[in-house]
Amino acid sequence: MTGQGLRYVALGDSYTIGTSVGIAERWPDQLVAALGPKPPTLELVANLAVNGYTSRDVLDLELPALAALEPEFVSVLIGVNDVVQGVPESTYRRNVDRILADLVGRLGPDRILVVTTPDYTVTPAGADYGDPGPQAARVRLFNEILAAIAASRGLRVVDVHELSLAAASDPSLVARDGLHPSGAQYARWVERILPAVEVMIGR
Repeated sequence: MTGQGLRYVALGDSYTIGTSVGIAERWPDQLVAALGPKPPTLELVANLAVNGYTSRDVLDLELPALAALEPEFVSVLIGVNDVVQGVPESTYRRNVDRILADLVGRLGPDRILVVTTPDYTVTPAGADYGDPGPQAARVRLFNEILAAIAASRGLRVVDVHELSLAAASDPSLVARDGLHPSGAQYARWVERILPAVEVMIGR
């Protein structure tokens, strides 16, 4: 712990690195800001998420970086690129199980936040990444897999999927690329994530 701040590392894909929004608009950065200075709080020491990463990339490229970072709190949001790239359900399930098992081994279950994948198919550019109907169904399926595995390991899951559906009728919730969430949508996520994190860190 640095001062009263728990060392926080964010894992995932474009939704965590905040493709097409400014750094301060990314949801992990908004979360840290929303927690404010009252201890204990979070210190975002690294956002390892990368646009286009799948669950396999988290396993191979993000988890190995944790040893040097010594996190005390981790968030995980991964799955959309598994959907887009046609990764089999069984492969995604196996990868997620390995990711969460690794994290529980490092931190224990009380300091791992799991966040679901939003529905990109409702955005203006969503149809560029597959037939919206089947792809939306796969997003829901992969979220169910993620949530079930997380629950089996005693992890807290925050569902932002339903929040993302509002982007179908509200352009302000979509970033300038027509695909990813805007800072305004991430702010809605943080409103839902914040109470869970406050409990997790002992506020």
